[in-house]
Amino acid sequence: MKKLALLLALGCIFTLTAQTEIEKVSETISKSEIEGHIYFLADDLLKGRETGSPELKIAASYLANSFRSYGVQPNPKTGTYYQEVKLKRKSPPKDVSIVINDQAITDYVIINAISMASYEDAIFLNYGLTDDYKGKDVKGKVVIVKAGSPETTEGRAAFTLRRTKEKLAKDHGVTAIIELLKVDDGMWSSIGHNFNGPTLSVDLEDTDKSGNNDIAYVWVLDKEGKMADQFSAAKKISSAIAIGEKQEETVISQNVIGIVEGTDAKLKNEYIIYSAHYDHVGIGEPDAIGDSIYNGARDNAVGTTTVLSMAKNLAKYPTKRSALFILFTGEEKGLLGSSYYVENPVLPLNQMVYCFNSDNAGYNDTSVISVIGLTRTSAEANIIKAAQAFGLKAIEDPAKEQGLFDRSDNVNFAKKGIPAPTFSLGFTSFDGDVTKYYHQPGDEADTLDYDYLLKFFQAYVLAGRNIANDKQTPVWNEGDKYEEASKDLYQVKAIKN
Repeated sequence: MKKLALLLALGCIFTLTAQTEIEKVSETISKSEIEGHIYFLADDLLKGRETGSPELKIAASYLANSFRSYGVQPNPKTGTYYQEVKLKRKSPPKDVSIVINDQAITDYVIINAISMASYEDAIFLNYGLTDDYKGKDVKGKVVIVKAGSPETTEGRAAFTLRRTKEKLAKDHGVTAIIELLKVDDGMWSSIGHNFNGPTLSVDLEDTDKSGNNDIAYVWVLDKEGKMADQFSAAKKISSAIAIGEKQEETVISQNVIGIVEGTDAKLKNEYIIYSAHYDHVGIGEPDAIGDSIYNGARDNAVGTTTVLSMAKNLAKYPTKRSALFILFTGEEKGLLGSSYYVENPVLPLNQMVYCFNSDNAGYNDTSVISVIGLTRTSAEANIIKAAQAFGLKAIEDPAKEQGLFDRSDNVNFAKKGIPAPTFSLGFTSFDGDVTKYYHQPGDEADTLDYDYLLKFFQAYVLAGRNIANDKQTPVWNEGDKYEEASKDLYQVKAIKN
């Protein structure tokens, strides 16, 4: 009987503790405040929050002052809530002429704009991968390749294999790559929106002498694959390619940073990063009703508000581990803010034991939360329990073919060895109401389900609290591709916990 009474008493204590954590979360998160953040960030006034724009600076100021109002401490290196990120804006050259087999190419996107002129015959090189170069003399030549690989010709493969093909071409002395993309009008329109305007990159000043971008790289629309068939069968391919000078200028943008110190004498030296990007894609092609502002309510005003909710909660109820809040600029331009941050951290990276990123495209199931990388770290149970506490189910990435883990800011921390999943709105497939709003002008604040969002934010905050209070330091699961990087970063300390 005494043992039974003791067990019942312990059960009551654990229940009360869990309820207390839930109460702390519920107290600091309200639907009205969530709506206020999202409606402001997705307002037409901010013109789609494009990186480097004055409107993104307005958003940064709003976020910094939100941190300030909560009592979050500023960036310890600057004493402000900002980390300046120096970017290089490159505008496409105005003078471009591409003629192949006497056919003028008009549907193209310049990926790498290098001033050049070539009037030599081009070489068709299949997919432009390692085996395709064997026995071919391509030095100083233009090569024409198909997008993707023998395994997949899906349009997104052009993105994932771009760097590989670029490096191979450079290693073999190629002058320019013409890559043929067999994609639909929707995909091509999205590509044009992202690449036909000015592009941004982290300004490395004098530190980048490697010449990584000294090959012209052009994507050409080959909608039905006819050009690929024609060039693969041709014995000779004449080409005349002229690309004029590009324009460059320096742009200053900001990561927004805040800190809350932990309460445990030892664990406060470990930090949980709570991160999201706050930029979006700006103004682009109008939709059917003439709306040209890509407001980015889901992507990523929701993710930004997730981090704000965490900051407000922890400022009032700190956890054992410390918190570092980072809202990134330039994610939509190539993960720029997070790329810069991991090379210029405000605190040592080996004190960062977890990065709890939040990024979104959309949702098509309001009963779940999709966590990209859920099953890859030891914090899985902490996230699942938090979701359950608010009537939701946490699931692993249901669309791994999209490569989502590698398409958000979390991946830059993962590469350094820091466990880093991404907490996303619930979807069971990357289609329907996800693609309907993803990078579209219709992604407006008034199209969101705020009853679902309230539970979504509550689950994120409770999950963060669970992880930050857990006596066990979160780690990559054994065998994960980033486990070795983690051992190097933490000197195996975290692996042994």
